[in-house]
Amino acid sequence: MSALSVGLSVAVNLSAQESQTPNTDDDKGDYENRLLIVGQNNTLNTEAGSATIIDEVQLEKYEFDDIHRILAQVPGVNIRQEDGYGLRPNIGFRGVTPERSKKINILEDGILIGPAPYSAPAAYYFPMVSRMTSVEVYKGPSAILYGPNTVAGTLNMLTRQVSQDNEGMVDVSYGSDAYSKFHGYAIHNFDNLGVLIEGINLQSDGFKTLDSGGDTGFDKKDITTKFRYDLKGEQFDQVFELKLGYADELSNETYLGLTDEDFALSPFRRYAASQLGEMDWQHEQVQFNHFLQGENFDITTRAYRNDFERAWRKLNNFRPSNNPATQRSLQDILSAPSEGINAIYYQVLTGQKDSEGLFEQLLIGVNDRTFYSQGVQTDLNLKFEWGDITHNIKTGIRYHEDEIERFHTEDNFNMVSGILVATGAETAITTANTERSKVWSIYLKDTLELDQWELTFGFRSEIIDSYYQNNLVGFENDWLKKSTTIVLPGVSAFYSIDDMSGVFAGLHRGFIPTSPKQSPEIEIEDSTNLELGYRYFNQANRIELVGFYSDFDNLKESCTASTSSSCFSIIDQEFNAGNAEVFGLEASWADRFSLSNDIDVPWMLTYSYTSAEFQETFDSDFELWGDVSAGDSVPYLPEHQLTLDIGLEASQWRTNLMISYVDEMNEAAGDNVALSGVMTDAYWNLDLSAAYDFMDYGTVYLKAENVLDEVNIISRRPFGARPSKPQQFYLGYKYRW
Repeated sequence: MSALSVGLSVAVNLSAQESQTPNTDDDKGDYENRLLIVGQNNTLNTEAGSATIIDEVQLEKYEFDDIHRILAQVPGVNIRQEDGYGLRPNIGFRGVTPERSKKINILEDGILIGPAPYSAPAAYYFPMVSRMTSVEVYKGPSAILYGPNTVAGTLNMLTRQVSQDNEGMVDVSYGSDAYSKFHGYAIHNFDNLGVLIEGINLQSDGFKTLDSGGDTGFDKKDITTKFRYDLKGEQFDQVFELKLGYADELSNETYLGLTDEDFALSPFRRYAASQLGEMDWQHEQVQFNHFLQGENFDITTRAYRNDFERAWRKLNNFRPSNNPATQRSLQDILSAPSEGINAIYYQVLTGQKDSEGLFEQLLIGVNDRTFYSQGVQTDLNLKFEWGDITHNIKTGIRYHEDEIERFHTEDNFNMVSGILVATGAETAITTANTERSKVWSIYLKDTLELDQWELTFGFRSEIIDSYYQNNLVGFENDWLKKSTTIVLPGVSAFYSIDDMSGVFAGLHRGFIPTSPKQSPEIEIEDSTNLELGYRYFNQANRIELVGFYSDFDNLKESCTASTSSSCFSIIDQEFNAGNAEVFGLEASWADRFSLSNDIDVPWMLTYSYTSAEFQETFDSDFELWGDVSAGDSVPYLPEHQLTLDIGLEASQWRTNLMISYVDEMNEAAGDNVALSGVMTDAYWNLDLSAAYDFMDYGTVYLKAENVLDEVNIISRRPFGARPSKPQQFYLGYKYRW
């Protein structure tokens, strides 16, 4: 988001808290603030860069389970929806490709939470946002504090902290398509030792209908336990905290969409060929934190380990043909289902025709992957005066290592009377490899306070040693070791015009590394990024306007299973695009006014304009690009986005309406690839929420998503048109003690 977005979301947060239970960042201790990027809300006023905080009060307004809907409140965020529930988000900032959120840093409590953020950054795992108490989006020059990806910015999510009070909550909700949510936590303190136990279960039967019958929903669980010990001393205060987490998901999801013609008739249909689609994953987390605070400094040290295992069973393609004239990708078939041999393949996909012969057999693959991510990170905050200048220094060092181990298989199936039946042929191993990264990172930032100025100078350095090994039999000599060292400088300034407004500017170098298996011919993504903004703040009223520009020396992208069926043979291969330019405008305005002595109207408006274009002409085998001419737009980036959030609030009740607009997006950049010249739908979406507080007896809430029941094509990747989520209603009850 942009500076503007900061203004909007925070303004609404602050104003909302005036009439609800206080829970602002200002109430948090210094330790909790070190788990955040920005920290206290009031630091946003003079932040020399774009930052947004969406706190617990704002998150509870709509009770969203989907991070996509939460981030609709943040300017400068570009999203490609996929399954309608946000199970596997696609998030980008300021024009970087949103594919699998792999070009932004995703943090939980200030720690990288992706399964393997250096070796395989595509985020097929994403934390359950229903248990988060704060969401931060940070962009601009200060983004160099957080790596490895410094081009666009960082998304940080704060989990529930162990408070000093004995408290708890139970939250139960039911809704459309057999949706249910069971969420609860309890905190108990034993003198200086505090214990938190929190658990949540989300499930739904899904809103799509399989031709062959069956479940299209999901079941997700998440359990977190924290132990916190506070030690007060004469010179130093300390906090010791252990966090343990377990989560899993079983979802009956597929990559297979529909033809445009079938979408128009029945957008929630699923073809029979997708009946075996299933994602099954487990995530385990251990994190130990130590916080030491003195008179003018504090040190936070975090040791962490994340383990993630997942197996995704899905339709890959038809069995390859030796005759190019009869070979078709799934995207080719669904783009022109009545042309020639495509009609035969289409009938098999939909179960109208039984498989006949080898080349009408369907390949069902299981992408089985095991990840780990671990490291130790220490951060120092130091404040001192030297002459007339106050120095605020942030510096830190991190050792991190992560790994992905792939084991992909395929089995042959025949379509028989609308049911997939295994042929009995031997299971083929299609991919088996290991990628590993070991990384030293260091950063330093000094913010100088002098009269009306805050000047910030900083840099980040990454030293990456990576290793790749092909584990297939006969490919023992297919391996690669390489090292990358990068230094990323940044500078920014904030000038206070008066006590309520200021201007800011910043310049920094952006970087996204290549994965371990990429040859040296694949260059890192490298950019120069500039922003200029204005911010006005006065209690509930906040206005922010930010312009940004990014000049890419090299834009790169990788071929994933979520991109197209042509990528299955070159999974995770990266491609260079050379020079590209992205520029845009981010604006936000938040305020609150009174209708009467009892009723307030908080509102927030955010707008984003983004233009992203290739600056070089080139031909590419990558399905999202194709044959590109200079001036072609980068795909999956809407030019215009707009969100209005407006509410009515009284002492015991509230109602809120969120109206959002997303412009159409290119499905491909150039020519001579599937979906060239094809666009997603531009669409409006309305979400409504209401709640009544019965004081000591809890709160009842109602929410409706997609009130107008508008269904649109949100993507045709990797193959076929995918629908937005239809109108859904939810009724919930929340009790706190």
